[in-house]
Amino acid sequence: MLRIQRSANGKVVFTLSGRIEAEHVEELQRVFALETVDCLLVLDLKDVTLVDRDAVKYLARREASGVELQNCPPYIREWIERERGRNGRRNR
Repeated sequence: MLRIQRSANGKVVFTLSGRIEAEHVEELQRVFALETVDCLLVLDLKDVTLVDRDAVKYLARREASGVELQNCPPYIREWIERERGRNGRRNR
């Protein structure tokens, strides 16, 4: 189960809790699409307990587009970096 909590104070922070799985990616896309284009978006991942590959790919794309990942657990950060490495090799 994924829980999304939104707060704003100069930037919009989404605190994610629980598991992020493929089925949640579409829901996250809808939530973020509701935000204005020029606002700074932050994803706080401190309470994320588990992710799958689709979620990691999504987080990597969001970060590449300028979204800040706060409190990213080390295993998720490492996985994101590995996914970026795979994508970089494919594009050559």
